[in-house]
Amino acid sequence: MFDSHVAALLDASVALVNVLTDGTKGGKPYAAPRGDDLPGAVTAALPSTAGGRIGPEEAAYLSGTAQRMRTVFEAVDDGRIDDAARTVNELLRSTGARPQLDLVAGEPWQVHFRGASDSLDVGWSAGCATALALAIGSDLVGRLGICQASRCDRVFVDSSRNAVRQFCSTACQSRVKAAAFRARQAERR
Repeated sequence: MFDSHVAALLDASVALVNVLTDGTKGGKPYAAPRGDDLPGAVTAALPSTAGGRIGPEEAAYLSGTAQRMRTVFEAVDDGRIDDAARTVNELLRSTGARPQLDLVAGEPWQVHFRGASDSLDVGWSAGCATALALAIGSDLVGRLGICQASRCDRVFVDSSRNAVRQFCSTACQSRVKAAAFRARQAERR
């Protein structure tokens, strides 16, 4: 499975894609925040440890990153791993992603991923791109998914032991199971 730092970056990738891209969510149309609502949405999507204030320019940059990351999840879901890898490589190049050892107070040295600049937007984009690269470049690529519920296209990373997750949330899973139950009940009548 993914180490805790990579898992946290993959979780951030999922949150950014799910919050900042249009589509469907839980059976309903979903419109991503725009304009004045964008910085707050980005701040809410990132872990509380992200630090710093997200301004409109940084939020717009991360929204663009989220659009590109969505295409990675879509390509993996369609079995187009080469396309996913190309997009991730483009993200890695555009952000100047590089590993760096950081010492966190009270903890051992940790590998973190930085961008060409130390800005939050480029840094988070570089980290998310690197985490996606580590997933795609391993036997865990199948852990990147898109919700299988009808009228939901939110993404997820499957962290289950047996790699059987199909839904972005328990709400979508319950919605599908309830619909299947109702269909079985209707057939019996």
